[in-house]
Amino acid sequence: VEKRLNKELGSITKYGFAVLFYIAHKLVQKSLSDDYLVGSRGSVGSSFVATVTGITEVNPLPAHYVCPQCRHSDWDVDTDAYPIGPDLPDAQCPVCGTAYIKDGFDIPFEVFLGFEGDKVPDIDLNFSGEYQPTMHRYTEELLGKENVFRAGTIGTVADRTAYGYVVHYLQDKGIPYTRAEVDRLVAGCAGVKRTTGQHPAGMIVVPKEYDIYDFTPIQHPADDKDSNIVTTHFDFNSLHDRLVKLDILGHDDPTMLRMLKDLTGIDPRTLNITDPDTMALFSSTDTLGVTPEQIGSKMGTFGVPEFGTKFVRGMLEDTLPTTMSELVRISGLSHGTDVWLGNAQDIIRSGTATLREAVCTRDDIMNALLRYGVEAKMAFNTMESVRKGKGLTPAMEEAMREKNVPEWFIDSCKKIKYMFPKAHAVAYVTMGLRVAWYKVHRPHEYYAAYYTVRADDFDAGLMLGDVDELRRNIAELEKLDDQKQKDKNKLTILEIVLEMRCRGIQFSGIDLYQSSATRFDVIEGGRVRPPLNALPGLGNTAAQKIVDARADGTFRSEEDLKKRAGVSSAVIDVLRQFRCIDGMGKTDQVSLFDMLL
Repeated sequence: VEKRLNKELGSITKYGFAVLFYIAHKLVQKSLSDDYLVGSRGSVGSSFVATVTGITEVNPLPAHYVCPQCRHSDWDVDTDAYPIGPDLPDAQCPVCGTAYIKDGFDIPFEVFLGFEGDKVPDIDLNFSGEYQPTMHRYTEELLGKENVFRAGTIGTVADRTAYGYVVHYLQDKGIPYTRAEVDRLVAGCAGVKRTTGQHPAGMIVVPKEYDIYDFTPIQHPADDKDSNIVTTHFDFNSLHDRLVKLDILGHDDPTMLRMLKDLTGIDPRTLNITDPDTMALFSSTDTLGVTPEQIGSKMGTFGVPEFGTKFVRGMLEDTLPTTMSELVRISGLSHGTDVWLGNAQDIIRSGTATLREAVCTRDDIMNALLRYGVEAKMAFNTMESVRKGKGLTPAMEEAMREKNVPEWFIDSCKKIKYMFPKAHAVAYVTMGLRVAWYKVHRPHEYYAAYYTVRADDFDAGLMLGDVDELRRNIAELEKLDDQKQKDKNKLTILEIVLEMRCRGIQFSGIDLYQSSATRFDVIEGGRVRPPLNALPGLGNTAAQKIVDARADGTFRSEEDLKKRAGVSSAVIDVLRQFRCIDGMGKTDQVSLFDMLL
């Protein structure tokens, strides 16, 4: 541990990167203090310094046990049988009897800062989407508003837009033209600056001894003088080697885990994410108490981050993983380009190699070559060349064959166009397993949180039908030849709703006075109550207006509701259609006949 720390700290301090680690440390600690988990992206989890400073949860050391009480550790483990720590058997500390923490993912530091440790670190962090604006403000507070600017973006004229400009201009001027002349003019217009914007997560940091104008002009995005946001005029690609960009990204997983903690009172950081019931989701539907025929899937991973799509479920069917190590490898395969299809899939199906032996993440190349005895610098250069899609040089192939690296391994490396870093895969799988734990052990809260955070296209008209209706709607969407993104989103939600219903969990009706504006709630009897914005055509703003207005008392009539909440007649029609205002009169007027009665 000491050797690894000293090696990393030597590079980090020598090249002046310590301040970047400290800034990232402060940002993560701020988020954690407000009870929002932070996920790490990219290869920052390859750094043990990033682990011990709390920047990432990923521990890149080899698999090991460590006692949370007395700090005793045990490194004498069978890493051939258990390549990563979380898959180790449970054990107790021999010194104090406390249950050991099982940790370590065996990730080389070189993946992050290069073989010489001189590569500029790129620390990307996934904060909760709802907490992201707070982090942006905190960054300005931490470093000084005069030192932090949003990264600007430049919107250019697209080919189709340019074609419209050219043709309309020629027609308006009555100028005769040929297709070749139009194409020539389009080529001159496409790519020209059209407007400016802001990077959704990038924050440019200017050292205190410099001024922003030493590097770039600044501006309001889209020339909006009323905007309180100031961006760099040049986009970050032009500033990449001159200034640091902090990537403060927004992500759904931390938001969902925060909601699950609030609903259940169980801290996601305390979960045993490799318990047998949770792991069983990735190879069958047994844990959910449903059959594959009922839900239309052989796996129980609908709605589990990274593992819910049809593509990845197909990978699970091919590999039937039972360990976290295998899930990390599958995550690497699913995010790479030309890594699975036509490559690892064929190797595994043919029995040439197992999932564990296949090239799944960029780190696998370096680690495998070092095990075969390839010289360290050559192993690193080979990994870098393959993961960037540059293939193998003759010298690399020669070095691999000299050490008897299998031909299937060499051929696999030649096909790869892009490879995922193992640290990124570990961080994503960790988050995914946490969500999966709640899905298995706290299903009502899981579905409520999923629909709230991830189901923007939840449509009560489609989702609240009976099981047969759900299956019909799924079949109709699957038949569409040209599925739009909205159709894909609805299909995903329908599959999860069907699974929920097959598990015996029901929706309640939407209630004008009890439903939240935008949040699904678990209510008495174990039912899930949809919010007002689940009604088709009733958006977030109208839903919130109704919730605000009802705080002042019961609505006397549809007219009173419309007036107090400031909603349209169309919203009233939707509420009437879904029987949310049954028994409510249309107006406040009372006839003489009603008074006499």
